[in-house]
Amino acid sequence: MSGYNCAQAVAVAFCDVTGMDEKTAARTVSAFGGGMGRLREVCGAVSGMFFVLSVLYGYDTPGDDVSKKELYTQVQALAAGFRESCGSIVCREILKNPPTDPTPSPRTAEYYKSRPCARMVKTAADLMDEFIKNHPLEEPHG
Repeated sequence: MSGYNCAQAVAVAFCDVTGMDEKTAARTVSAFGGGMGRLREVCGAVSGMFFVLSVLYGYDTPGDDVSKKELYTQVQALAAGFRESCGSIVCREILKNPPTDPTPSPRTAEYYKSRPCARMVKTAADLMDEFIKNHPLEEPHG
C-alpha cells in the first residue's frame, strides 16, 4: 500500500530471507508490475513470488535438468495454489480488464479500494512463506 507494484511488494517483503536490499529487489522486479508492464499478463504478485523462489531455490548451472525440473515443479505447485485461491494467475482475468496503456494509475486510497491487488500480494506472500517453512534452505542466502 506504499506505491510498489505487486511484484515489488512481494519481492521486498522477502528481503530478510533473500538477503537483498529493498532497492535492489524493487528495481529487479520493477518491470513485472501490471502483469508485465501493464500488459495484464502474469500477475505481478505471482511474478514476485517466482522471483523469490528463484533467488532462494533456483539453479545456476546450464544443463542441470534435474534442478530445472525441481524448480519448475515448485513453480507449477505455487501457481496452482495461487490459482486455487484467486481463480487465475493472469492479471487481466483477475482484474477483469483488457491491456491498457503504459501509464500507471495514481496510487490513492480509491485506487487501493477498487483493486484486489493487495489480496493478490498477500496470497502470493502467504504461499511463498508456507513454501519456505516446508523447504528449509540448505545454505544461507544473502
